[in-house]
Amino acid sequence: MTTPASGMAVPGAVALLLLLGAATAAGCGYQSCPPTRPGLLNVHLVAHTHDDVGWLKTVEQYYYGARNEVQHAGVRYILDAVVAQLAAEPSRRFVYAEVAFLARWWRQQDEATRRTVRQLVEQGRLEFVGGGWCMSDEAAAHYGPALEQLALGRRFLRRAFGACGAPRVAWQIDPFGHSRQLAAIFAQMGYDGLFVGRVDHQDKAAREERREMEMLWRASGSLQPPAADLFTGVLPNVYNPPAGFCWDQLCTDPPVVDEESEENNVDSVVSAFLQIATTQAERYRTNHIIMTMGSDFHYENANLWFKNMDKLIAHVNARQANGSRVHVLYSTPSCYLWELHQANLSWSLKTDDFFPYADGPHQFWTGYFTSRPAFKRYERLSSNFLQICSQLEAVAGPAAREGPYGRGNSSVLREAVAVAQHHDAVTGTEKQHVADDYARQLAAGWERCQLLVANALASLSGSKENFVFCNALNVSVCPLTEAAARFSVIVYNPLGRRLSWPVRLPVNGASYAVTDPQGQPVPSEVVPVSNVTRWLRGRAGGAAGELLFQASAPALGFSTFRVSRLSRGDPRAPPTQTPASSQPLEIQNEHVRVLFDPLTGHLSEIQNLDQSISLPVFQSFYWYNSSVGNDESSQASGAYIFRPNSSEPIPVSSSKRVPTYLVKNALVQEVHQNFSSWCSQVVRLHAGQPYVELEWTVGPIPVADGWGKEIISRFETTLRTDAHFYTDSNGRQILERRRDYRPTWNLNQTEPVAGNYYPVTSRIFIRDQKVQLTVLTDRAQGGSSIFDGSLELMVHRRLLYDDNRGVGEPLVEPGADKQGLVVRGRHLVLLETVESAAERHRLLAQELVMAPYAVLAPGEGPSYRRGQPGLRQFSALRRELPPNVHLLTLMPWDAGTVLLRLEHQFERGESANGSQPVTVDLLNLFSAFTVASVQEMSLGADLPLDAVSRLVWTPATGPAQPRPVPKVDPRQVTLQPMQIRTFVATVQYGVPGAGQGGL
Repeated sequence: MTTPASGMAVPGAVALLLLLGAATAAGCGYQSCPPTRPGLLNVHLVAHTHDDVGWLKTVEQYYYGARNEVQHAGVRYILDAVVAQLAAEPSRRFVYAEVAFLARWWRQQDEATRRTVRQLVEQGRLEFVGGGWCMSDEAAAHYGPALEQLALGRRFLRRAFGACGAPRVAWQIDPFGHSRQLAAIFAQMGYDGLFVGRVDHQDKAAREERREMEMLWRASGSLQPPAADLFTGVLPNVYNPPAGFCWDQLCTDPPVVDEESEENNVDSVVSAFLQIATTQAERYRTNHIIMTMGSDFHYENANLWFKNMDKLIAHVNARQANGSRVHVLYSTPSCYLWELHQANLSWSLKTDDFFPYADGPHQFWTGYFTSRPAFKRYERLSSNFLQICSQLEAVAGPAAREGPYGRGNSSVLREAVAVAQHHDAVTGTEKQHVADDYARQLAAGWERCQLLVANALASLSGSKENFVFCNALNVSVCPLTEAAARFSVIVYNPLGRRLSWPVRLPVNGASYAVTDPQGQPVPSEVVPVSNVTRWLRGRAGGAAGELLFQASAPALGFSTFRVSRLSRGDPRAPPTQTPASSQPLEIQNEHVRVLFDPLTGHLSEIQNLDQSISLPVFQSFYWYNSSVGNDESSQASGAYIFRPNSSEPIPVSSSKRVPTYLVKNALVQEVHQNFSSWCSQVVRLHAGQPYVELEWTVGPIPVADGWGKEIISRFETTLRTDAHFYTDSNGRQILERRRDYRPTWNLNQTEPVAGNYYPVTSRIFIRDQKVQLTVLTDRAQGGSSIFDGSLELMVHRRLLYDDNRGVGEPLVEPGADKQGLVVRGRHLVLLETVESAAERHRLLAQELVMAPYAVLAPGEGPSYRRGQPGLRQFSALRRELPPNVHLLTLMPWDAGTVLLRLEHQFERGESANGSQPVTVDLLNLFSAFTVASVQEMSLGADLPLDAVSRLVWTPATGPAQPRPVPKVDPRQVTLQPMQIRTFVATVQYGVPGAGQGGL
C-alpha cells in the first residue's frame, strides 16, 4: 500500500491499516472467506448495522446524528468507527447495506480514507450486502422503481470499489413480508442468495420444526429454472443478536469481563452462548449457523461491539480444548452461504410468497399496504415522471441537460425515488415529519427534471416555448389554462405503443377549439367543475369548467395540440338531478354500459357490450372500526398493523339513498355520488375506453367519535369464487390467494379480515369459470375478498393509537389545513371473459404506471434552430413495440451510450396471443439516434451478462442447470414470457428536426 505523501493528514483508520501488512486475507469474494472447522458447529458472527433511510428521523437527521432526542443515531459516525475498528484487527469483518448513506459518506472522504476502504473491500473484510440505494419495501413498491433503486446502488458500488464491491447476497432483513417478484429480480440480478428477517410467526415455527429455515425459492412460474431460483434463508432472530449478547452503546447487556475481577463472567457468557448455538443448530440443517450481531444504527461506538466479540470468539473457541464442538468466527452472509453450498444438499422448494406477515396472533402487518395513501400516490407519480425525464434525456441527448431553460438533472429525482422505495417510506410507516421530508425530496427532484424536460422538448420540437408544468390538475388548478385564450398542450407518451389518453384541463370559457398536430379539429367538451373539486382546491384555483378532449400520442413521443377559446360563457349549468323514482340510471359508451339502482344511487350492474357479458355489481364505501385492543389481545390498529374491532364494516353513507347527479356529453358520461360529507365518487366512462373509471375522494376522515377508521371500497358480485382471488406481485406477476389459507403451513386464523389482506400494487381480481372482474389501482393498497363474490380495497385510514411497532405516533395525517388528510384516487374496473382478461389488464396496468404527461405552453414560441420549422409531433421509435413488449428503461448511461431494458409483460400460458415469444430489432428500433452496437448486461446493468456466474442449488424436486448465454444478435432480440433483457447501447445522435423522429 502506498504511504500517504509527507505532510498529509492521516486519518486514524488509515494509520491503523498501515500496520496490517501480510496478515490480511487475500482477495475478495468466496475465496476470502475465513477457514471453518469441519466436524464442528461453526457459528458465523455477522457484524452489521441496520440503517433505515428515514423512519423516526429524516435521512439527513440520521446521517448527521441530529435530533438524537428522537432516536440516537448518526450514520456518518458508524461508518467512521467501523472502518477504524476493521483496520485495527485483521480478523474482524463487517457488512453494510444502505448505499444512500454510504455514497454520501464516501463523497466526504479524502483519498487516503478511500484507499483504506477499498483495501478492506478487496480483502473481503468489508462486504456490501443488498447493495440497493435503500433496503426496499416488498409490498407497496412497484417492480420498476424497486429494480432501479437496486441498480442505482449497485452501479455506485461497482464504480467506487470495482468487482469486489458487487454484492453476492440480497439482504432484506427488515421488510414486513417478502414478494415473489422481488425475489425473481434478485435472482436475475445475479445474487446467489437472499436472507430475510421477518416471516410469519406460524410459518417460522413450522419451518423450525421441519428444519426448513433455509430453502430454494422458485420465484417465477414463467422463467426457465434456475433463472429465477433464489436460495433463501430465514435469520434466527429477525436481525438482532441472541438474547444477552448485544454490546452496542444502545444496549444494556453486560460486557464480557475476562480480567481478574469480581465482575468476571466468562464462564456464564460462554455457557449461555454454547446453549444458544446448540439450540439454534437444531433448527438448521448443516453444521453452520448464522448470528446477526447488530441492530438499528448500531456500531457508532464500534469498539464496544468488536472488543466484546473478540473476547467471545477467543473464550468460546478455547473450550474446544475441553471437548466443545462449537467453533465461532467473524464471517459474512456470503461466506456463510458458501459453506451451505459446499454442503451439497438438496433444499425444499418454495413457490408462493411471504405475505401477509404477522409477528403474533391478531398482529397482521397489513395496514401499511394502505398507510399514507397520498404519499403512495406521489411516489407512483414521481416514478412515472422520472421515466419520462430519463427517456427524454436519452432521446434528446446532451441538449436535454444544457438548454435554454437552465441545467437539467435527473439524478436528484432518481435518488429521491430510490429513497422512497425504503421499507419505512412508501410503506407509510414513518413519522409525519419524515413523510413530509420524503415528499420534499421528491418535489426537489421534480423541479430539476422539469428543466430537463423543457430543454428536451424545445430541442426535439424546434420551438423555445415558455413551458408550464401544472402539478395540481387532479384538483383542477392550472393558472395558464384558466386565464389564456390560446395555449398549447404537449402530451408526451412514455409507452412503446401509440396511446389515446383523456386530457382534462381547468378553464373559464364555455367552448373551445382544439386542433391536433396536423391542424385537424379534435372533438372537445367543457363540463362544470364539481362542487367536491371546488371545495378540495380551496382558493388555489378559480376555474369554472374543465375542458375535455382525447389526445393521441405516438410511441415514445409527443403530440402538440392547440387550444383556442371560442366563447367566454359560464359552463356552470346546474347539474342534472336524478329523481329516485325515475327509470334506471345508466351511462354507456361503445364498449361498456353501467347501471345504477334508481332507489339507492349505487352502482348495480356492469355490461361488456363487446363480449355480451353482464354482471350484477354492487359497489359502495365502508369503514372498519380500528381496534384499540381488547381482552383477546391488546394489539391496536396502527401504521403497520390492521386490526378491525369487527369483521363487519360500517357503511359510510348513513342513508339508504346516495345523492347522485349525471353529466353526459359526446366525450364522457359521469355519475357523481355523494356518500357523506367526506366521501364521494365519480363513476366515469370515457368515449372509446373499455373500462369503468371510479374517481373517489375520501377525507378528512372524522374521528371526533373516538374511533379510528379504515375506509374500503367494496364490490359485491354474483361470481362463484370458492374463496379464491388474485393479486399482483409488485405490479408484475399474478398470485392466487385463498381465504384463510397458506400454501406452506396449516394456518390458525386469528383475524378473519386483516389476516386475509394482501398487498395490491396494481390490480386485484375475482373470477369464475367464465367471467373476471378486475380492479386496477393508481397506487399501492391493501385488498382482499372477505366473502365469495366480493372484492375490496382499503383506500384511506386515520388512526388514533400507535400499534407499538416503534414509530411512536398514531397515523392521523393532519393534511394541509390540519383538519385531516383528503385523498383522491382512481380505480379502473374491467369486466372480461377469463380468456381475454389478461391482455386487457396487463396493458392497462402499464398505462397507469407509465401514464402520458401533459406540458402546457402559451404557444407560438421562437424557433429553437433558426431556419428550421418546429415539429408538432415526434416519435423516438421507427415502429411501435409489439403489445406484449414493454420499454421498461431508457436512460443515458456512460458517454455515448444509453441503458435499455425491454421486458415481456405476460406470464407463460396467461394469454393465447400475449404469452408468445416475441422478437425485436434493436438496430432499427429508434429514430432519435442510431444504435451502433449493443452489449447485453445483467438486470442490474453493472456486469456483462456473460460474466454473471451464480451458485447452482439443488431443489428437492431435482436439479436444474443454467442455460448458456447466447451471443446477442441486436437485430433479433427474442423475449420469452416474463423475461427482462438489459442492454447498454452505443448510440450516435443525428440532427433533431431534420426528419428524424418527425411524424
